[in-house]
Parts: sequence; C-alpha cells; structure tokens
Amino acid sequence: MNLKGKRVTVMGLGLIGGGIGVVKWLVRQRAKVLVTDLKSEEVLNPSLKKLKEYPIEYVLGRHRLIDFKNTDLIIKNPAVSRKSKYLRIARKKGIPVETDISLFFQQCPCPIIGITGTKGKSTTTALLGKIFQLAGYKTFVAGNIGKSPLEFLPHVKLLNCLIVKLILELSAQQLEDLTRIRQSPHIAVITNIFSDHLNRYQNIKAYIEAKKVIYKYQKPQDYTVLNYDNKITRGLSREVKGECFYFSTKRSVKGVFVEKGFIVFTRQKPKAFGRAGKQTIEQKICSIKDLRISGKHNLENILAAISVGVLAGLAPRIIRRAIKNFKGIPCRLEFVRQVTGVKYYNDTMATMPEATIAALASLGQLGAKSQKSKVKSIVLIAGGADKGLEFKKLAEEIKKKCKAVILLSGTATPKLKYQIQNTKYKIQIIDAASMKEAVKKGQLLAKRGDTVLLSPACASFGMFQNEFDRGRQFCKYVRILK
Repeated sequence: MNLKGKRVTVMGLGLIGGGIGVVKWLVRQRAKVLVTDLKSEEVLNPSLKKLKEYPIEYVLGRHRLIDFKNTDLIIKNPAVSRKSKYLRIARKKGIPVETDISLFFQQCPCPIIGITGTKGKSTTTALLGKIFQLAGYKTFVAGNIGKSPLEFLPHVKLLNCLIVKLILELSAQQLEDLTRIRQSPHIAVITNIFSDHLNRYQNIKAYIEAKKVIYKYQKPQDYTVLNYDNKITRGLSREVKGECFYFSTKRSVKGVFVEKGFIVFTRQKPKAFGRAGKQTIEQKICSIKDLRISGKHNLENILAAISVGVLAGLAPRIIRRAIKNFKGIPCRLEFVRQVTGVKYYNDTMATMPEATIAALASLGQLGAKSQKSKVKSIVLIAGGADKGLEFKKLAEEIKKKCKAVILLSGTATPKLKYQIQNTKYKIQIIDAASMKEAVKKGQLLAKRGDTVLLSPACASFGMFQNEFDRGRQFCKYVRILK
C-alpha cells in the first residue's frame, strides 16, 4: 500500500494511545493526515501533545461530511460504529474504510497470535509476551492494550518470521472489522464469553458473532484455543476451521488442564505407520505453587497462555520460568499501597459484574490465608456508566463479602444500588461525586486489616476520560493518603 501523498481521514484519535500510533505511522508513510474527533481539543490534549511535532490537520469537537467525501482512505477508531452515517456516505462513494488492525493483517508477513474474550485477554496477552521474550523471540504486543500494531510493522517487515512473535489483544469491535478482509490469526484464543457491551450490540448473540471472527477465517493448519469451563466458548468448537484445543481448571481435556496440583498439556499424535491407535503426548508444565497471581480467573488466563506457548513449541522450563516471574499487570487487581494497616487495590479494568465478582473472590482467598474469621473486610468502590448489564449476582456477592460500598455516579449506578438494597442483608451504601471523595470515604470506613477495592463493574464514560484515567485517579489519591 503506497500512501505517499494520499489524503487519509483518521476518525477518532482517542486518549488510550492506539490512535496516536496510527497517526504517527501514516505520517511516516508520507500521507496527508486529517484527524477528526467528537471530543474537544481540551479533552484530547494529552494525545495532541504527543503529536505536536507532526504535520496534521485537525477537526475536533465535530465531524464534517467533506472530510469523509474528499479523501482517499478512512481509518476509524474501533470504538466508532460501522453504522456511522459518515462511514455510510464514504462507502457509497467507494472510499475504503479500514482500522489499524485490518491494515496490519493485510500487510503483516508473519503469523499472528490473536487473543480475545470478555475477561482476561489483557493478562493472557501480557503473560504470553513475557513467555516469548524469555524464549528469545523478537516479541511485539499490541492491539486493545492501547498500542497500534502499525507502530512496529516496519520492524517486522525487516525481520525473519522464524524469530518473530506477534501477539494482538483483540476486542469484539476490532474483530468485526476483520470480516471485510476475511482474515483470522494463525493461533486464536478465546478466554471466555459473558454478556457484555450490550450498549453496542443488539443482543448477546450479536456480541458472540463478533467474537467468532477470531477463528472464522482460519485454515486447517491453524489453531484455536477455547475455555472448556465456559459454556459459550465450549460450544464454539464445532465451528472451528483449524485444530481445536481447550484449557480447563476442572477436568482433563485435549490441551491444558490442572491435575493433582500440576498444570499439564495433553494431545494425541496421529497413529504411526504400522501401529494401531493413537499415541498420547503429555507434558507436565509447572506446579500450581509456581503461580504468583491468585484467583480462578487468573488461573484460567495462565492456562490459556500456556496453551499457546506449548503449541508454539516452547519447552516447559521456559514457560515455567516466565510464570514464576509474572506478577500480573497494572489496573487488574493491582496492589497500590498499604496505609495504617489498610490495603488498597486498583481493579479499574473490571468493567462488568463478573469481573468484580472475580476480584472479590480473589481478595477473599488472599484474606483466608491470613485470617480465619469470616468478618467482612472489603470496602468496595463501584458504579459508573451502563452497558446494559445485570447486577443481581454481583449485589449478592457484595452483601456476602463487603462491609460497605461506595458508589461513583453514572447511568448504571442506580441499577446497581437498587439490586444491593434489595438483597437479604443490609449493607452501608455511600455515594461519591468524585474519585477523591470516594478514596477519602473509603479511608474513613476501613479499619486495620481491611481492604479498599476499586472494582467498578461498569464502564467509565462520563466521570472519567476512560478506565485508565479512572485507575490513575484512584492511585493518585491513595498515594497521598496519610
């Protein structure tokens, strides 16, 4: 693709970082770049600062029809709906609409590992990156983590594919944009699927269809790794085009599972010439005791990463060493600090009820190691923007495990508050108009031995720029507590 002198409209710069990488790559291709975003210059200032030395035209706080008619190419942010009226107009005029992910898939010369799922994809992606780095590969990690893969595309093109590993975290929105080019990763992983993003998708079925793209266009020589313990992902196996493997914390499967305190990989060899039946290959990867991060959900993430490592031919000792050194990633049940005997955890990436339930379970396991009593010791900070999800199960878990809940304002907060108030046991509910207020109230409610947990179970729209901003603010105010 020769973009020299071409007019390119970037729809949606954003604040997480992916848009910045796209724009920098386009400028280096010597394209004429126009960035348009509904957010104002003031809101986008952190991103604009990083691009101040680049020759870019901006249209901020609005979109103009002319920018979608008078252009050679449009690159849209994954968060922008494919049904946008501006994109419909562009398509009618025959103007191609791409994303950074679709461009990367079309130009990348090396096999791609893709990881998706409702929860756990970031942790799985990060661990897998560490595993391949330790194995000596030139490893590139990008996608939904806030980094565009286009940033490292020039380096990939210069390297031998035998020494390269490309790992992309892919959201449902990013995957649905691969439908037009009919491409899927060489190795596809789905960590799990739960009801989510129903503010964007008509129903859970539409959301699942978007996730299926990760294996939909694979070839027979490709691999798909599915969570056997998740009912939805287990049922997808009959549609898989390549060879299918599972991971499970509950039973032995073709793939990776837990057995007698060890993580084991099993597969069958095709029967050898002149021999009856099939040979089973079994590898013991590591002990459960080697894991540095807690919780059943994190065990599933580790099993998913191990699956890919083994399929890529890595030795168990390499995988084991990486797991022993992996402490998790920021914003996912991240320990911030301890103040006067109270521990503070940042789990801002918990944007759905199931993620917060998992966080409460993990902290419960940590607490069980140090105290035998079942006294409720968690002060939860939750609430935010609505994604069309239900909070009944979460409310029950909050009542069982939390001594109080502090609710941030947002469109989903009244729903969550109603469910908490209508459960069996009474619990203290406090509203907070800002993160600063929430942290201060958390400190007042918590006593020595307690935990203050930010795990919102909701999106961050409205009160914060994004979920990362929400987590940054939490950490900022926790660090100045006395």
